[in-house]
Amino acid sequence: MLRRRSRPVTLTAGLLILALSAFLLPSVSAGGSAAAGAPGTRAVPLTELTVVSEQVAFGLRRPIAITGLPDGRMLIVEKEGTVRAYHPDTGLAAEPVLDLTSRIDSSDNERGLLGITPAPDFTRTGLLYVAYTSLPAGELTLARVPIGAPERVQVLLTQEHAEYGNHNGGQVAFGRDGYLYWSLGDGGHTHDPFKAGQNLGTLLGKIVRIDVTRACGTKPYCVPSGNPFLRVPGARPEIWLYGLRNPWRFSVDPVDGSLWIGDVGQGLVEEINHIRPWQGGANLGWSCREGTPVFDPQQCRAGGRYTDPVFEYDHYNDNCSVTGGVVYRGSRTPQAWGTYVASDYCSTRVFAVRPKFEGGYESAVIGNFPTQPTAIGTDVRGELYVLSDLPGYLNRVRFEHVRPAPGSRASSR
Repeated sequence: MLRRRSRPVTLTAGLLILALSAFLLPSVSAGGSAAAGAPGTRAVPLTELTVVSEQVAFGLRRPIAITGLPDGRMLIVEKEGTVRAYHPDTGLAAEPVLDLTSRIDSSDNERGLLGITPAPDFTRTGLLYVAYTSLPAGELTLARVPIGAPERVQVLLTQEHAEYGNHNGGQVAFGRDGYLYWSLGDGGHTHDPFKAGQNLGTLLGKIVRIDVTRACGTKPYCVPSGNPFLRVPGARPEIWLYGLRNPWRFSVDPVDGSLWIGDVGQGLVEEINHIRPWQGGANLGWSCREGTPVFDPQQCRAGGRYTDPVFEYDHYNDNCSVTGGVVYRGSRTPQAWGTYVASDYCSTRVFAVRPKFEGGYESAVIGNFPTQPTAIGTDVRGELYVLSDLPGYLNRVRFEHVRPAPGSRASSR
């Protein structure tokens, strides 16, 4: 849905895979850069990839979030508070598997049931974690609930968000570290009116990280000991990252545990951030900066350190709002393995971004998604799906490797 306007590193198993891939794979991307690829598979330049979408379900009511379950189903969030299940063998179930409409404030274009993810032990517990704007005043809410049992909702964490209806964030996801991550927008309207982005005393404009496997004191969660602001006076200890405007969709790369974040710009730049597990506490800039350009000098601090986006694109040329995506780790198209895919709600352009082994990133536009892409997710096998908002569609996505004509030279920007 339209959202706006108005230290030394421990080598994890995933990083080891990437390192081995870098060693084993020949460098074949344009300009001599090495592109990530599935182990044993020749990587290809991003400019040789394109996406193709196939509609597999329709009749959804403003679908805006999606997640995969271990049994092969996809759970689809509808803005007003229902969750529908889709399975490739049986299609879209007629009745919701969860109905939270009695709790949801969906009064504004951007309010509603916003995010969903299964617990790591979902097969045993049936627990889902959800983010929503709650009645009566749009409070940002993180909760858990057993699938099919809306009466057993347990609220974990809330943040007041009453004055404006936009910029709610709302993505939830578990990291490889077992902790739960949740994104929150800056409080809405324009120009960061609450100056929340750079304020560590509020959860607005942040991504938080909490341990939901334990309770600490009166809280139904604990703050991990590695959180960067745990002992900073005046700071909310739950904060993991700050300086965000409206992080409309982030995802966790299952291989290396890094976060890829799509952060919606005000009117100049849409941005993608890539944050590694050791970068907790990073300042992504808002509202000192919008992407890399300075936005509000009064919010910039002398000697401040800001983490640049790894990809940004202009807000013009039919673009309006980034929809953050996922890193492809499926097996259907090994040539695309390790490629991050995002889109834009208005232009529907598909942006592919991939780290280069020698440093930096390569990027390319690799096609278009169907109308109004609101969320990109993967099934249990890592294959891609994308939702279309007001048409109410679910689309299956696949990559195609398009080989350049003989004698031509491909290049990614």
